[in-house]
Amino acid sequence: MAEEENTGGEQLKKVSGLYKDWFLDYASYVILDRAIPSVYDGFKPVQRRIMHSMRELEDGRYNKVANIVGNTMKYHPHGDSSITDAMVQMGQKELLIDTQGNWGNIYTGDSAAASRYIEARLTPFAMEVVFNPKTTKWVRSYDGRNNEPIDLPVKFPLLLAQGAEGIGVGLSTKILPHNFNELIDATVNYLKGKKFQIFPDFLTGGLLDVSEYNDGERGGKLRARAKITQLDKNTLVISELPYSKNTGELIDSIVKATERGKIKIKKIEDNTSDKVEILIHLYSDTSPDKTIDALYAFTDCQVSISPNACVIIDDKPAFLSVSEILKINADNTVALLKRELEIELHELQESWHFASLERIFIENRIYRDIEEVTTWEEVLSTIEEGLKPHISHLLREVTQDDIVRLTEIRIKRISRFDLDKFKENILSLEGKIEQVKYHLENLIQFAIDYFQNIKKKYGKDKERRTELRIFDTIDASKVAVANVRFYVNRQEGFVGTSLRRDEFLFECSDIDDIITFRKDGTMKVVKVEQKTFIGKDILHVGIWKKGDARTVYNMIYREGKDGPYYMKRFPVTAVTRNTEYALASDKKSSEVLYFSANANGEAETVTVLLKNNSRIRKNKIEVDFSELGIKGRNSRGNLVTKYAVKKIDLKEEGVSTLAPRKIWFDDAVRRLNVDARGTFLGSFKGDDKILTINNKGEAKLVSFDLANRFDDEYLVLEKWQPEQPISVIYFDGEKQLYYIKRFLLDATPNVQTVMPSEHPKSFIEQIITRNAATAELVFAKENGKQRDAETVEIDSFIAVKGIKAIGNQLTKFKVKNINVTIPEPEEHPGFDEVEQAEDHISFIDHDEKGSGAMPEEGVIGNLFDE
Repeated sequence: MAEEENTGGEQLKKVSGLYKDWFLDYASYVILDRAIPSVYDGFKPVQRRIMHSMRELEDGRYNKVANIVGNTMKYHPHGDSSITDAMVQMGQKELLIDTQGNWGNIYTGDSAAASRYIEARLTPFAMEVVFNPKTTKWVRSYDGRNNEPIDLPVKFPLLLAQGAEGIGVGLSTKILPHNFNELIDATVNYLKGKKFQIFPDFLTGGLLDVSEYNDGERGGKLRARAKITQLDKNTLVISELPYSKNTGELIDSIVKATERGKIKIKKIEDNTSDKVEILIHLYSDTSPDKTIDALYAFTDCQVSISPNACVIIDDKPAFLSVSEILKINADNTVALLKRELEIELHELQESWHFASLERIFIENRIYRDIEEVTTWEEVLSTIEEGLKPHISHLLREVTQDDIVRLTEIRIKRISRFDLDKFKENILSLEGKIEQVKYHLENLIQFAIDYFQNIKKKYGKDKERRTELRIFDTIDASKVAVANVRFYVNRQEGFVGTSLRRDEFLFECSDIDDIITFRKDGTMKVVKVEQKTFIGKDILHVGIWKKGDARTVYNMIYREGKDGPYYMKRFPVTAVTRNTEYALASDKKSSEVLYFSANANGEAETVTVLLKNNSRIRKNKIEVDFSELGIKGRNSRGNLVTKYAVKKIDLKEEGVSTLAPRKIWFDDAVRRLNVDARGTFLGSFKGDDKILTINNKGEAKLVSFDLANRFDDEYLVLEKWQPEQPISVIYFDGEKQLYYIKRFLLDATPNVQTVMPSEHPKSFIEQIITRNAATAELVFAKENGKQRDAETVEIDSFIAVKGIKAIGNQLTKFKVKNINVTIPEPEEHPGFDEVEQAEDHISFIDHDEKGSGAMPEEGVIGNLFDE
């Protein structure tokens, strides 16, 4: 309580003591009356008042938004701009408000026209599910002049359909919009006692990873992406936006990333109108696949969303999951439907009751008994006495109000009373009463039918727009373009981007890691900086990628000052940044005499010249690194010689000693991998390609680079066998016949079309990429006769022709279906059988800090991940 003082008979309160009460009042007001929606109808107060005001003005025609806003101000104690903004947001969601005029553009972020220029009315959906004055509870408006609804009787999970965002005092809410039809399906499943799951769906489309959605509760996380496809080899197109972003914001983020050198883009064109179209033009030497990854890594083409479902329940904020909200909405809808049925039953029974009284009153000519009566009381009592012998079958007692209503029947109605029509009316009322009672007894089924009817009436154009995907994790360092030049001063031991007067090495990204090797056999990995001291006598500097086991380092070193010479081959897959590792030996004065870095595990041959020594027969040794196994970086290696070495010369460049890479395709993230996730495609090396054919009949050969993206739905995605003919069975929509063709693909990176017919009703039935396949033709009945099935041996039925050939007609009869039998492929080795030399193999480094004794020769060390 505020502190009080008595001064001269007056009580004074200190202002400081009032702050607590004021702040609590303010916080309560903002949370309950402005920022957080009600769980029951899904509206914030301003939205509820807009809907109530529009219902007041509803006459089937459009009203100017300015008029609606003005009428809403009777209920809303704030300015017109807050009402207008809230109404525009509701109108852009295309669910409750039917709009006319320029209501802005959710794609471009353009604002709506002034309220005096745009019009609105309620949609049929809103009229059906939002309003019912008979079941609405009312409260006086802020000025006491009008009634407004406490909650509108919404019979739908509207909060989840529209979504809501708001910031209160000490808390906030972020409920994402969900798909209209999926909400109905989930509600029906809940009412049937089945499990359900719902995920967000956005008007802007895009892609969405819901693997960490956590049912919309606090702590959950979503990743939303723009839909980016490759138009041609130099052009990308963005056709759908991530949630909460418009084209202007997206383009700004791309421009900023380009200016920072993270991505390399030639030009951007924004052609967005009623559909999103942002064209991104690339330089001829830029990879489209890596650019797509870079757009996701460095721009707003990918955004993270943190849901937080806070709602008002019984005048208190509560944090719920979206499943709990849907259950509450479903239960509330059932309760509202029950209340409506009870009201309808009461009204029908009242209609039946008065109709029965009316019949008694007219058939028994009770109205004649009041002709000579002089007072009103006598009129009522006379009618009451006349009714008594005939009312035993009525549903309730006759009240004075009933009698008064009988006196109001006109003579014209009495004179035209038709008993047959009356009986029809009574039977109709009794039928309706029985139907309502049946619905009340089977309330859950009635609610299910209600939701299914809503879906049938309003769900036609409300298919899911946002595609659910599991996103791959993009390593930013692998997709960033080279935006800095890197230099080295070998004698003084410095590396960096600012050493422009020293030796230039390569271009790299400013987020890359740099690996360095020195003559004393130490290794160190550092970040790209302007200037970093490594140590004198630098042998090699390169870009290092975490987990890269295909880059193999070949080295010959002397152990100690006068020790023996060893050779070793090793990868570097994991390190602790800025830590020195001793690769040659921990003994002082060890020295590296030969070093090479080989991106694909190449193994060269070198000539080792020994110093003259009377104890050796020849002073020249040829060393072939291919005869040496790849081991951990801390292994001692194999002995070369114990005699002094004069110099080492390269004799012959080597070839890769690594086994072919075993590649898998993970359909969940639609990417290639070497981790045995998904479908095994085969072992790849050199110029091997992957064959893809989509449902449009477009065939393309792509490399097995793990950066490649496969966003289309493919009929074929497998390792390409250049000598293997491809067979395509297709339906020609123009000729209404099935054809088959066999061909070999050209070894070109360009798209090749395997579908000869461009008719809109043409489609591919089957694609076969193996020999000895057969096709069983099952025919449809014609003239009541069933033709026996035929089996076609494809290899003998048609010869290999050009890719543009139409092919041979498969049959002239009407085909019901085609069953293709393809011989089983040979079994491929599993992941556990991958050879050690492959890049799947990782090593663990016991010597994390780069110190300690060297392990014995041939012992594989351990690598700790950073």
